[in-house]
Amino acid sequence: MSFSSHRRRKSFGQHWIKDIGVLEKILNSANLSALDRVLEIGPGHGALTQKLLEANVNSVHAIEIDKSLINSLMNKFAHYQNLNLIEADFLSLPFSSFGASPPNKVVANIPYNITGPLLERLVGKLGIIPEINFELLVLLVQKEVADRILASPGDSSFSALSVRMQLLSNSYNVCDVPPSCFEPRPKVYSKVIIIRPYKACERLSLEIENKVERLLKVAFLERRKKLRNTLISFSKLELLEDLAKNIGVSLDQRPQELSPTNWIDLAKGIKLLTK
Repeated sequence: MSFSSHRRRKSFGQHWIKDIGVLEKILNSANLSALDRVLEIGPGHGALTQKLLEANVNSVHAIEIDKSLINSLMNKFAHYQNLNLIEADFLSLPFSSFGASPPNKVVANIPYNITGPLLERLVGKLGIIPEINFELLVLLVQKEVADRILASPGDSSFSALSVRMQLLSNSYNVCDVPPSCFEPRPKVYSKVIIIRPYKACERLSLEIENKVERLLKVAFLERRKKLRNTLISFSKLELLEDLAKNIGVSLDQRPQELSPTNWIDLAKGIKLLTK
């Protein structure tokens, strides 16, 4: 069965990377070894899968939701013994499916329409430890999302996602990817990024993470409002003003102006105020 007979399904956000230079940058960023067990989400026509298999890694677990691609992928890679091709929706796939040796790295051109839930599953959420603590993720994502993950306080792209991801991981830019590098062309620009999730021992206490999450939800719901108008639900204004002064911020600031460290300090301070 040939890929030429496959009809792209818009609901799966299928835009396949075809640029060899970008594929090489993705592969080099993953720093793969013979011991690595790689997870790829959405192999599509297998361009990235081919590179991963040629890197002679221990195994490649390729998760494809589009069943009409499965036979073509199986035929294309029939001679590789280290490929585990799974027809499934990654968001509902039990990690127990990988057995006793789950993947330790993720290398993927992820579907942009489910980026949020994918990141939560791969990196975790504030207050929740992920099922698998991956060593490294190399992801091709929509540029707008990547810019938010990498943004600094005060940047126009800085958001609640920025704070969450920077408290859960270290992230780095690899390269921008224009629409011409895909088939078919998406309407947006993309970016390759590296994400190194923190180990459980490197993270804040789950109690403080949960408190930070609550603050972020309230403050960024109305990101144009000053903190004095959004955080008032957590404590009396005069107490919040004293706390803000002690940690070096102002309640006249807006949420996108505070660093992840500022949000931690706020969470710890409000925790004491509400005892």
